[in-house]
Amino acid sequence: MQRKSFGNMQCPIARSLERVGEWWSILILRDAFRGLSRFDEFQKSLDIAPNMLTRRLNALVAGGLLERRRYREHPPRYEYVLTERGRDFRPVLLALLAWGNRHFTPEGKSVLIVDSRTGVEVDPIVVDSATGRPLVEPDFRTAPGPAADERTRRSYGAPTGGQS
Repeated sequence: MQRKSFGNMQCPIARSLERVGEWWSILILRDAFRGLSRFDEFQKSLDIAPNMLTRRLNALVAGGLLERRRYREHPPRYEYVLTERGRDFRPVLLALLAWGNRHFTPEGKSVLIVDSRTGVEVDPIVVDSATGRPLVEPDFRTAPGPAADERTRRSYGAPTGGQS
């Protein structure tokens, strides 16, 4: 069965899910941040079928999150390295890690985020880059942007083009 594409939806969350919304993709990105770059490294780490890994790596390359680079000519072998777009996904992974630690680790935390200098555990928060204020309700909310279509504006309760 063909899955629905989110690529043309107005919602930036839906468009992001088009690139990384499949769990193997997120785990491949996690491993890329841990320094893995070669097909066999990803396969061993994830215990994923080769055909599935090939599809997910190709999708991440097509989505601009990984770049495929040849590291050997004969036979041709490639490594997969994070692009700028891929590196920009790191805060999302760290937030997902923190959320998972907070809600889904009854046995205790197996992975921590720590300050590299001190080794002290840290808890990430999302802040406004201009003010440093945490993005919490009711101080911050989502709103339609300048490119929002009528449907998106309505879903956020914003006036549409026909209203004043």
